Amino acid sequence: MLTREQNERLCRVGPGTPMGKVFRHFWLPVCTSAQLPKADSNPLRVRLLGENLIAFRDTQGNVGVLSEHCPHRGASLAIGRVEDNGIRCLYHGWKFARDGKVQDMPNCSSVAVRERIKARAYAVHEEGGLVWAYMGTGDKQPVFTRYGFMDAPQGNRAVIRIIVDCNYLQLTEGGFDSSHVGILHSDVARPGWLSADFSPNQDREDPGALAVEDNDPELELSETDFGFNYAAFRRGGADDRGSERFNVRVVPFMMPSTRIIPSPSTLFTVFETPADDEHTNTFIIVHGNQPVDRSKVISILGLDDPRFWSEHDCQFRASWANNFFQDRARMSSAWTGLKGLEQEDAAISLSMGPIFDRSQEHLVAADRAVASLRRILLRATDRVEKGEELTLPADLTDVGAPDVFLPASERTRWHDLAPNHWKAAAPSNVTIEIAPG
Repeated sequence: MLTREQNERLCRVGPGTPMGKVFRHFWLPVCTSAQLPKADSNPLRVRLLGENLIAFRDTQGNVGVLSEHCPHRGASLAIGRVEDNGIRCLYHGWKFARDGKVQDMPNCSSVAVRERIKARAYAVHEEGGLVWAYMGTGDKQPVFTRYGFMDAPQGNRAVIRIIVDCNYLQLTEGGFDSSHVGILHSDVARPGWLSADFSPNQDREDPGALAVEDNDPELELSETDFGFNYAAFRRGGADDRGSERFNVRVVPFMMPSTRIIPSPSTLFTVFETPADDEHTNTFIIVHGNQPVDRSKVISILGLDDPRFWSEHDCQFRASWANNFFQDRARMSSAWTGLKGLEQEDAAISLSMGPIFDRSQEHLVAADRAVASLRRILLRATDRVEKGEELTLPADLTDVGAPDVFLPASERTRWHDLAPNHWKAAAPSNVTIEIAPG
């Protein structure tokens, strides 16, 4: 478990906070490209790391990300006019380029004033179906990191954004908790769970499909230059020669809150980007070697039910106010009374409250990757407070998430299945209690 002080340190992400400073070292996804569909389309109001922003696409098709409020008198630019390669405030007509420079001041003719004032603008990059921003210090802007999904043809990639009303860490930790897959997601992970007759899910596009039934996997972890890889070993019975084997499922963690989840035919890259302390932008990008059916992905996630989510605002609407739309009458045959991976993952995270007090929990061996995630993030907050820089490699396109069988005698070979990003684990003075056994 964490102390309350450690928990606060990890969960608070606003300006000036230790974890907020960590996030501001990296390029972060802001919105999907599809949310700004064409030049001079409507501006989009977004929130990132406790700041209210607007994203807009100018007449040339380039995206800008500015502070939401006009620097004149504070009116929102989200209701402004997007025109002539800029965005114009409705209040007094001040117009700004995507770099924040003033283009027009109808109620002020002073050139000196026009040159002195600038809207707060952030560096922007658009790639892989996402708009990215760097919110750190301008003179320390890192190189942009490329991920594997960026090399996939557009038809082989699906991009989805979900806004969930809880802290980013609750959602991130779920991605490094392999034991929950076969339990929370029983309906797709362990078909036949009701009769204790396991048969693998044959849906090759479902990341919840487990190859074997073992809800107490053994975990191994190695640090990398991007974060860490962890491997979950599930007992896979005997192979054709009678030798013991394991199913090995590897999940990488990429700073500050990214993971890749495997399915038999695709990879799910997930970014948990904090809007603020109690709201998170989840970006899920699915890609593979074959065309990806976006509507199928939405169905797998359970987002095809309009009660839960819509493309219009990307808001996940299940909450305690509507009891998460849980159908308890279905629980005689459906494990959760919910349907779909995101329905279940988001509902569990939301059920903990906006920010869970981790001083009240009791970790076990199955939580080792979660504990390692916390150690690395706490170590990162220490580093930024000492003035150190945090970086990611410029090229992470080779990072994947293998899900394979290995003979028991070759289980150490899992390192060979992951790209060569290994490094020696850094020393840590962070203590996180895990129950023995």
